[in-house]
Amino acid sequence: MKRAHYALKESAHSSHSRILDLLPGAGSGRRVLDVGAGTGEFALLLAQRGFEVTALERFPLVEAAAGRVEFHQTDLDDGLPPLKGAYDWIVCADVLEHLLDPQPMLQRLHALLTPGGVLIASLPNSGHWYFRLNILFGRFPRHDKGLFDRTHLHFYMWSGWRELFHDSGFALEPPGVTVPPLELRFPGSARSLWLRCMNRASVLLAETWKELFAYQFIVVARPAGREE
Repeated sequence: MKRAHYALKESAHSSHSRILDLLPGAGSGRRVLDVGAGTGEFALLLAQRGFEVTALERFPLVEAAAGRVEFHQTDLDDGLPPLKGAYDWIVCADVLEHLLDPQPMLQRLHALLTPGGVLIASLPNSGHWYFRLNILFGRFPRHDKGLFDRTHLHFYMWSGWRELFHDSGFALEPPGVTVPPLELRFPGSARSLWLRCMNRASVLLAETWKELFAYQFIVVARPAGREE
């Protein structure tokens, strides 16, 4: 799996923040599998909430996380390492688009969920207006992150992601959204009124017309046919 060693995204509008909002504030020992854990900072936040966290990542985790979570250093393109038991939540944050073939991975993860368990994933939107505009003008840039991340292997719009999950045996709830991280583009204005207004307008547009304005989709996926 060709994937950068991604750090925690702290913006209130980021995928990590949106996923954290979907998880209980107190883990109470319930189990989470963090697939593609990056630096491990997100897994550490979950451990600090009281979850029992297993992290899978090709690269070593930050030292603080390595001491708090069960860690398997593995290349996800080779499949899953041996794991014990089932998980109440499985998190795939910014990872499926980096896999050579995400469907077999989703099918394996399907079998690791407890009854009532859910998979939460953040998925880039290749139907976003910025992506479409570049393609319209014959451009396909290669960036270090974002929609044109050079390590992305798959470029799906919402219909493509929905089909992938359905074919892997999951039923999806209506997706949440993230918006472009304007505070990274304008770091000197991170707390300014105009940037807060821009972020709010961006969120409203993304929630109204997800296919065109969502930067990422945040999905809650349940094995099809299972009751909550």
